Amino acid sequence: MSAREPQEMAQVAAETGAKKVHRSWDRVLVSSFLAGAYIAFGALVAITVSSGLDPETWGTLPTLFMGAAFTLGLVLVLIAGSDLATGNMMLVPLGAMRGKLSVGDVARNLTLVLLGNLIGALVVAFFLAVQTGVIGDAESTGNAGLTYERLASIAEGKALGESPWQTFLRGIGCNWLVCLGVWMSLAAKDVSGKVLAIFFPIMAFVAMGFDHVVANMFFLPAAIFAGVPDIGWGETLMNWLLAGAGNLVGAVVFVATSYWYLFLRDQPDKAPAAEPAERA
Repeated sequence: MSAREPQEMAQVAAETGAKKVHRSWDRVLVSSFLAGAYIAFGALVAITVSSGLDPETWGTLPTLFMGAAFTLGLVLVLIAGSDLATGNMMLVPLGAMRGKLSVGDVARNLTLVLLGNLIGALVVAFFLAVQTGVIGDAESTGNAGLTYERLASIAEGKALGESPWQTFLRGIGCNWLVCLGVWMSLAAKDVSGKVLAIFFPIMAFVAMGFDHVVANMFFLPAAIFAGVPDIGWGETLMNWLLAGAGNLVGAVVFVATSYWYLFLRDQPDKAPAAEPAERA
């Protein structure tokens, strides 16, 4: 099949955003729980493949390996079907811009999806990352000790090494790229095309160290559960607030509003059906 043109992609994105809101709250919560878990799986494998690589030898290549592995998370979200807050920050406001939703609809959906994402990420962080011993503690040796050191480095950088302004800006850069990955996946009508569209933007934001609020719902709690010193819930909540605000700006301003203005502002609503891959 041929790829969609940008005009058609914009129509599909707006319709998909509306469909994400017009469901019962329990379906949205379950769908968003799955997305939070999927992103946490991507984050966990990213830690695993990049641990033990000495920066003095490898330079910045560990972040490239980490970014490539982390793409698993968004591939699972989009291909299996679930609700990720950072993607909804683009799709749902776009539906509102087309007159399909109210501002209240947008706020309720994003709040519920963030809650579900958080629960999913916490479950994976506590039970499947720390309790399984995949991520060790300060006394661990071998692979578990290496993953602990890698997690500690990531979490300390995000919670303690960034200023509030830096975290906010990194949140903008992150979700600009994430939403471009989601947007470009709408052009493809087969699974392989969608995966390819997702891969490079996601790999890029991770490699550059940008902040994804749902990924940080895994990294920072996992560090707390593993006993990384000096990281507490106060620093974690502040990071989520700033990264989430930046993610919202990146999605709404730089993707949803830009493409609404370019392709939808003066166009009639053709209301194409969303594809199964975009449905939860």
